Amino acid sequence: MVETLQYHSTKQRAIFGYPISIFFIVVNEFCERFSYYGMRAVLVLYLKYFLGWDDDLATTIYHTFVALCYLTPILGAIIADSWLGKFKTIVYLSIVYTLGQVILAVSAIHDITDKNKDGTPDDITLHIALSMVGLLLIALGTGGIKPCVAAFGGDQFQDHQEKQRSTFFSIFYLSINAGSLLSTLITPILKAQECGIHSKQQCYPLAFGVPAALMFVALIVFIVGSPMYNKTAPQGNIMVKVCKCIWFAIKNRFRHRSSNYPKRTHWMDWADEKYDKLLIAQVKMVLKVLFLYIPLPMFWALFDQQGSRWTLQATTLDGRITVNPILILILVPIMDSLIYPLIKKCKLNFTSLKRMTVGMLLAALAFVAAGLLQIEIEKTLPKFPGSNEGQAKFLNMVNRTLDISTGSTQFALEPFEANDYLTFEDSFSMTLGTNASYAVTVMDGARHTIAIIEDGHIPRHLMVSVSSQIGRIFNGYGSVLNVTVGEQNFEKIVSNNISEYVMVNQGEATYHIKDDAGHKCDYTQKLGFGSSLTLVIKPDFAFGEQCSGIHPVMDISPNSLSMAWQIPQYFLITAGEVVFSVTGLEFSYSQAPSNMKSVLQAGWLLTVAVGNIIVLIVAEAATLEDQWAEYILFASLLVVVSIVFAVMAYFYTYIDPTKIEAQFAELEPEEKNKQVNLKVSKKELVEQRNEVRRRSDSSVAEDNSHQMSEL
Repeated sequence: MVETLQYHSTKQRAIFGYPISIFFIVVNEFCERFSYYGMRAVLVLYLKYFLGWDDDLATTIYHTFVALCYLTPILGAIIADSWLGKFKTIVYLSIVYTLGQVILAVSAIHDITDKNKDGTPDDITLHIALSMVGLLLIALGTGGIKPCVAAFGGDQFQDHQEKQRSTFFSIFYLSINAGSLLSTLITPILKAQECGIHSKQQCYPLAFGVPAALMFVALIVFIVGSPMYNKTAPQGNIMVKVCKCIWFAIKNRFRHRSSNYPKRTHWMDWADEKYDKLLIAQVKMVLKVLFLYIPLPMFWALFDQQGSRWTLQATTLDGRITVNPILILILVPIMDSLIYPLIKKCKLNFTSLKRMTVGMLLAALAFVAAGLLQIEIEKTLPKFPGSNEGQAKFLNMVNRTLDISTGSTQFALEPFEANDYLTFEDSFSMTLGTNASYAVTVMDGARHTIAIIEDGHIPRHLMVSVSSQIGRIFNGYGSVLNVTVGEQNFEKIVSNNISEYVMVNQGEATYHIKDDAGHKCDYTQKLGFGSSLTLVIKPDFAFGEQCSGIHPVMDISPNSLSMAWQIPQYFLITAGEVVFSVTGLEFSYSQAPSNMKSVLQAGWLLTVAVGNIIVLIVAEAATLEDQWAEYILFASLLVVVSIVFAVMAYFYTYIDPTKIEAQFAELEPEEKNKQVNLKVSKKELVEQRNEVRRRSDSSVAEDNSHQMSEL
């Protein structure tokens, strides 16, 4: 029976013991991952700045899309194992995937609805519709092929190539991270380019178009390798068979729950009356592995916070790093060629499940490191007002020193300087040195800068962000000014007024200042990452080659801790990922029945989706005020789960599905003979019963006839 599973198998050619076919699969995976992560790297920016959605809606759509990408693998696995087979499923869904990427790239072309040529789409509804269709097709495509590609790669190896198959999963994982690394570096650069027919805008069509092209390349490469692949035929609707078999076993066991019935070795043996022993054995193998999957989502709950909590933590640090993909590329070969062989030489039985346990503990240690770093970060962060408090600082725009009294706080404020933020509840009164008094209401949880000028006018402004470098301008000059910095425009700032905060690029920022009369000059100011700055344009401001009469006031100092302090936690969680994820892929394949490998791969990916749900549940239920405490909570939960998993792994018995299936295949003719004999026996029994009835009816008729003749 095992032989009938192979409906297309060619004589394989090998390089260094590896089938040539796997190189097409690895290249395909590299291009596909470049396509996926490249598109995802700029997706939130596209939703926010091109479609004009707010942060909450953009974030919701983004995470909904990611969740779909990890839920659709179930559908892809069912299609592959039950209907089309892995090869055709990958090809057809890759076409859907490519189409989705193309539609998304088209949706980002502003010129298709920009009739007035102002650079803004006139029919944003069309762009939204196209982008949603594109994202839906991408989620269906990338999710659908996820469980198939790795399993299809494993199918290319023969029984004597176990070592090469094990190494393949490491190479496969390397290709994923190589594609991820390059795309997350290149795609933002592509987005920053300017393109357009009528007006130049940030080039989202190019940022989405290159991933679409890479997905097309992935499809072509995969199809070119077709003659070399070892393809496994689908075995019918296996998922339905499995579900029916499990349901029948449960139902039959419930019907025979009385102690009068003899016990059976496994509860699935109660399906023996209706289903053949091979299917029951395969279901047992799947259930054993799925049972081990139960604790695994907790690992992904921590791992995927690299894209949320750890990214937010990075915004409070100085610098920018992209470490995870780089560390993956370094650690995978080290683990395969150095660490694992060294452990083997020490004669330690470092099994797959033991490796996964170590990977979970490493991830827990990573979150301990993140918690310790967070404690240090919070020492450097400014203290923000509570829910019933407000903060205010004063900016002296008078060309003389002012003595300011605010209740119990008194201080002198030099010309064109500002004090540190002071915390108040509800409201406070302010008395100036000239005996002028002002009552100011501070909004709950708000920060204000109160600028004091000669005529007593006090403009107030709410500070909206400290997550990255931001700036604003106070115009004390006696004329309207127009200021631009980079792509940001402060628009017209009237005299004695203050602008909104705008995002400014880190480093040397050049402010281009001009008035209505055409005078202009440039002012350069260095901005550190995470800083907030107010530029005060003093009354003696003068145009020239360089602007004079501008005084910077630092609202929030730049981040002082280097982002390099995140490297230890990234190293630990990446090492955990290598030991956990690569091993998990290999383990899932090796322990899966021949006709259910994609289903188990989909189950593995489903643990990622469940892990993300756990993050939301724990984060909402915990309601911890301190972020470091949340990190430690997640680390503690994973340690507990790791212990549970280690106990489960201790009682797990490794199997060889191929040998088990072969044994049942040999017994199959005997089983069929038994079933035939049983059917014959049942037929003979029915015929005997009918014969008895005929004889009985005949004797009754004879008795009646005899009685009638006597009468």
